[in-house]
Amino acid sequence: MLGIFLETLNITAPVFAMLFMGLLLKRVHWIDDGFIKVASELVFNVTMPCLLFLGIIHANLNEALQLGVLAYFAVATAVSFALIWLWARWHCPVEDRGIYVQGAFRGNNGIIGLALAASMYGDYGIAVGSILAAVLIVLYNSLSSVVLAYYSPTMKSDPLSLAVGIVRNPLILGVLAAVPFAIWSIPLPGWLDKSAGYLANMTLPLALICIGGTLSLSALRAGSRMAISASLVKMVALPLVATLGAWLCGFRGADLGILFLYFGAPTASVSYVMARAANGNYRLAATIVVITTIAAILTTNIGIFLLHWGGWI
Repeated sequence: MLGIFLETLNITAPVFAMLFMGLLLKRVHWIDDGFIKVASELVFNVTMPCLLFLGIIHANLNEALQLGVLAYFAVATAVSFALIWLWARWHCPVEDRGIYVQGAFRGNNGIIGLALAASMYGDYGIAVGSILAAVLIVLYNSLSSVVLAYYSPTMKSDPLSLAVGIVRNPLILGVLAAVPFAIWSIPLPGWLDKSAGYLANMTLPLALICIGGTLSLSALRAGSRMAISASLVKMVALPLVATLGAWLCGFRGADLGILFLYFGAPTASVSYVMARAANGNYRLAATIVVITTIAAILTTNIGIFLLHWGGWI
């Protein structure tokens, strides 16, 4: 039992330590909002696409392209989105429904989920997580845009706007650019591979520090009933039901572990940005991000521990 606990801690501690490093650096004024903004843009536009690109081209596609995992994640995400929206129609004020739904279903998988998958399963976790990222980027951006625009007078949700946003997404471009290299085993020149590797290796620590720097303890203290409710859905109900469904569908080992990590990731910080763009209750969005990120320290460790203890991962 102690061995399982220590193994679980070794997986999650490095990721959450970097989050708190970002919080600490911001508190002592060694980084500021300007640094976080520029660094976040660097991660989104350059280093994360490099990480996804290299993760795919260096992967064994016969192992990493798990169509069952991709299909289950897509279906479970769409179903959970619909159920959460139905719940919000009964549970939330009209003006907060879009923010609530986004906060309760959209996980920070491109950074925290992928970091945990890499920590737990190494190259296989990066490869499967990178391919899964292409699916979740399309799903999360499309579904979030729809629900936010439904309750917003300022945000467009027509198919053309959604399609343009998806095609221009640097993460999607990084994944698509890697496909021909992976299929036809085209090698990169050694110097280029190594340079891209330098950029890719910056991604997770820099991104985690930026997320930590954006956490606001005042937002946590101001947590509302809606924020707590959305956080419980995101960090307890969704990973519990979705992981149980994956287990019933026969997923085991690394695939089940990665699905749990992705379903159990805290709410993506970009949900705050989209809430502001939609002229919505961005304070509610920020509070959900803070609560779920802190809650993930507990829920992720408990989930991995139980799955290890049961011998399922």
